[in-house]
Order: sequence, then C-alpha cells, then structure tokens
Amino acid sequence: MALESLLAELQPQFSGELITPEHPDYQSARTVFNGMIDRRPAVIAQCATTDDVVRAVRAASRAGVDITVRGGGHSVAGLAVADDALVIDLRRMNSAIVDPDAMTVTLGGGATMGDLDRAGEPFGLATTGGRVSTTGVGGFVLGGGGGWLDRTFGLACDNLVSAQVVTASGDVVHASADEHPDLFWALHGGGGNFGIVTQLTLALHSVPVSTLAILLWPPAEAPRVFRRYRDFIEDEAPDEFGGGMVFLTGPDDEFVPNELRGQLTAAILVTFIGTESTTRSVMAPLLDLGHVGELVMELPYADLNSALDDPPGYRNYWTAEYLRELPDSAIDAFCARADGMVVPSPSQFALFPQGGAVTSGPTIYPVPWRQALWVIHPFGLWDDPADDDRARAWARDARADVSEWAIDAVYLNFIGDEGRERVVAGFGHDNYARLVTVKDRYDPDNVFRHNHNIIPSRSA
Repeated sequence: MALESLLAELQPQFSGELITPEHPDYQSARTVFNGMIDRRPAVIAQCATTDDVVRAVRAASRAGVDITVRGGGHSVAGLAVADDALVIDLRRMNSAIVDPDAMTVTLGGGATMGDLDRAGEPFGLATTGGRVSTTGVGGFVLGGGGGWLDRTFGLACDNLVSAQVVTASGDVVHASADEHPDLFWALHGGGGNFGIVTQLTLALHSVPVSTLAILLWPPAEAPRVFRRYRDFIEDEAPDEFGGGMVFLTGPDDEFVPNELRGQLTAAILVTFIGTESTTRSVMAPLLDLGHVGELVMELPYADLNSALDDPPGYRNYWTAEYLRELPDSAIDAFCARADGMVVPSPSQFALFPQGGAVTSGPTIYPVPWRQALWVIHPFGLWDDPADDDRARAWARDARADVSEWAIDAVYLNFIGDEGRERVVAGFGHDNYARLVTVKDRYDPDNVFRHNHNIIPSRSA
C-alpha cells in the first residue's frame, strides 16, 4: 500500500519520469558505477525540476518510504540505491550555465564533472573537479572534493558560492555565506546529510590550457623514482603542478613498451596548468629519471579531466589513508603492496600529493583531512567475482601498511562503509558535534541517512 499511495501522489504532477520494476528502463536506471551493487528500489523518480524533488520528498515521507539520492552514482558503497526505496534521481537536472564576468558556473544537482568542464571550456575557465568526468558534481562538492586542480584552487567545497537545497520537510532553502550560514558551513564536507542540492554555484578560475604527462617505469624502479617525485613535490613543484604516483596495468598504447603492456607498471602522472613546453621545463627533474614510456600532451582541461576515466560496471572496492608525512619507509610499503593488485584490470594504486591551496585553505570547514600532505588510495576495479576477497584484502592491507603515518581523518568520498568511528573521524570529532546541530535543524528524523551518516540527536 505504501508504494501505491506514493505513486498515486506523485504521478499527477510529476514532470520527470517514474520508473518501477515493470518499466523497460528499470534495469539500466538502477545500475550504478560499482558492478557489485545489485539493489532493487521500489521507484526511481527521475526528476526534471526542483518541484519534482519537492514532490518526491513529501510523497515519500507521507508513504513511509525510504529515500536515496542519485547524482553520478559513483559511491563505492552504492549509496545512491537501496532495496524498496524511492530513488530521487537527479541526472536529468544536469544544466551548467557559466557567467564569464562573475567567473561562476551554476549547475543542476545532477550535473557531472563532464557537464561542468565542457561548460567552462569555451571561456578557458575551470574549477577543482573529480579525477573522473562521470562523477556527480553535487556529491563530490558536498564531500569536500579533491582533484587535479586542488593544489592551485583549493578543494571543490572552497569554491562553493551558494546552493539550493530541498530539506527533509520538502522546503526549498538557499544556502550561502549570508543565507542559512549554518547549512552553508555544513555543505562544505558534510555530505548529503541535510537535504538534496538541486542547484549549486561554484567559482571558476582561468585555465586556458593544460598539459597531461605520463611517465612509465618497470615496477622494480618505483622506490627510486617515487622518492625523487616526493622530494620534487615537497621542495620544488609549483602549486599548478598536480598528479601523483600510480601503479596500474600497462595499457595497450603506442607509448607503452611491449614488456609493460598488460603488466604491473609504475607511473608518474603529471597535470599542469600551462603549455607543454612550460610543463616539460618544470618537470625536467622527473624527465631525467630514465623512464621507458612517455606521453606528454597539451589539451583543454575538459579533455584532460576525461582522459583517465574509469569504465563503469566493474566490481569495485576502494579505501584511503591520509598521511602527515611520506618517509622512505612509507614509499617502500606502498611499492611492496602493489604486487597484490589485481592485474590485468583497470585498478589503480595511487599516492596523491596535497599541499598548496589544499593545506593552506580555510580550516573552518569539516574537512580535517586537508591538513595531510599525502593520500594513499587503493582503487580496486576487477571483473571476476572470484577475485572479490583478494581485491578487498589488498585495499585494506594497503591502508594498514601506512597506518603509522596516518592522521585521524579521511575523505569520506574515497571510502565505503568502514564503521562509525571512521565516519566521525572523516568530519573531525569537534566538527561532528556542530554538524549534529545542523542535522537537528534540517533533518531531525534522519530522512537522509543513506550516506556517511550524521545521526541527529533524537535518533542517537
């Protein structure tokens, strides 16, 4: 009866599309990035407008049906879908409108990084986005948001100008530094705990050209090469210099030596705001390390930020650990653990630098992991269910290997369900208490709980 009453209330004025299990598009509509997730929602409400979102929230509340929210669907835990729930699917709300004079972009709640990047491209403008163009902007920004440009322009949430939010009561509020400032603060890292963001405005920056570089070595060379990369990042590299150290399966591309194709390969990935010639000059110390494969190309940022997209549909498990320092022993532990990665596969085992505008950025927001200098990110993707146990064990062991250098904080967008203490640490213990007060105001009944959840007082 709950489903019948939900549909009866929604159907008359809903301008998007309501997809139930009998609909021919149900299978594709319920599929998320992680191929391990196989959940069957009661209804998928593909919203076309903010009014659709309001109707869906209110109808679900009256019918007593759980709500999940889908933007890009990239959560490794598959938080966008739940059995027997109403999925509020924002993907049709993917507008991206640039104001080149104000240097801002206003996005629909279902916009992806690709929508954002392509909108800014004609103006030579961009902002910190995820490292995959199919990631949803909303969930990325609300979680804090680190990417190729963060050392230059700060975290994605640092660039949040305002947001339109549908609350648990179905009210529409506008959050900015001047309106609902408590909510605006919480949206800088607090995730989707407080409502559904149907529109957000971000600051843009001048990125007229960018350069991508990939240098390859046999894995035995990794400890030597990665030590030099660490020293370069910490002591020499400008803030415009991004990228990381990565183990991956050598792709079947011309720049990859035959002996590394399909095999474990060590790589230095470089992203730079500037021309190819300037990039080569800046990264000269890395070009002298004897690489065996090289790709360097100048391209628009929108192309750079989609060049390394991970394919959907694979089985996924990821985690992360944020490090206060990266001594030689930590690099050795990182390199040794690479042997456990599933190869060949699209898996990546990365060490990303922070620093720059990440660590020097505002400390008032609930993103305590920004103070770390490095992050280790085992990003497992594989296709054979027989590899499930070893792939998950590899990721967990990689995190354990560097625990002695870790800080007590983690970017929650990089992890799945790792327990209550991990969630609290992700926000910061002091921040969490303040986030609870915001949760109490905007979602006291914990309607939005399919996330890295902040538990309101009455539920606790």
